[in-house]
Amino acid sequence: MTRLLGYLLVLAVLAYGLWPYDTVFRLDDAVRATEPEDLAPLVDLAAIQANYAARLGASVPVFEPRGGPGPGQALLWLQSNLQRLGDAALDQAITLQWVQDSLRQAAERVSASQPALFIDAVDFAFFESWNRFVIRLGPLGSETHVVLGLEGKDWRIVDLVR
Repeated sequence: MTRLLGYLLVLAVLAYGLWPYDTVFRLDDAVRATEPEDLAPLVDLAAIQANYAARLGASVPVFEPRGGPGPGQALLWLQSNLQRLGDAALDQAITLQWVQDSLRQAAERVSASQPALFIDAVDFAFFESWNRFVIRLGPLGSETHVVLGLEGKDWRIVDLVR
């Protein structure tokens, strides 16, 4: 009985380890599809937009006014409006079409096959943690990282770093 439980545990660990690779193969088909809607079940657009907003927010210096009312308040108003405009611009720029085009371009940069296949461009794919899986398209230095996150029972793209 103990041996059977051991075999079942090994089988469960193997199945969990292979699970995100199924998503990699499904991504290959969805990237080659003509319609970006084929990517929809494999992409979490809100997470990608939030990650890009966080990266942009970290790279833009914040100008905090000092003192009381006056020109400093205008800077605060300008900063808050630019932040809202930036979020709206990200929502319009980062779409399923953008994700599909980004993955296609990354594959074309490094793949020798014509047409470029997503699966051929994968240089590295492995777990970063139990619920994050990183795919590197291309060799180090010219890579694109595709980060999959476990959401419920599905692995979905939660970040795309070019």
